[in-house]
Amino acid sequence: MLVDTNVLVDVFENDAIWADGSIAQLRAQAQIHRLLINPVIYAELSLTFSTVEALDDTLAALQIPVIEIPKPALFLAGKAFVKYRRQGGTKTNILADFFIGAHAAVAGLPVLTRDVRRYAGYFPTVSLISPVQAA
Repeated sequence: MLVDTNVLVDVFENDAIWADGSIAQLRAQAQIHRLLINPVIYAELSLTFSTVEALDDTLAALQIPVIEIPKPALFLAGKAFVKYRRQGGTKTNILADFFIGAHAAVAGLPVLTRDVRRYAGYFPTVSLISPVQAA
């Protein structure tokens, strides 16, 4: 299972609204799936850490390895971006979510994310799980 950046940041920053639900889903999903991230998620997580070592140590403690994105997923990410632009999307660079969603689609991995709508719209075959928002 790919764990999206937003879920991990919820935990790392102890988000008042999302941390409890994100922690609960991480624990639950770790019982079912191997938790993984890819280089795009790693790069996004780097914004939350001051050093590579701090991020690597945290990921090691959580037993979340970084796996590479296969070429077919990179190709699919580009195709999803074309669809996004044709539907009126305004970003000019491929969005991180397209790399993550395409990776999940090609590898047959579910995604733990709060950004269910975007993934579902561009990668309908990907199983999506979202943490519950605190009341």
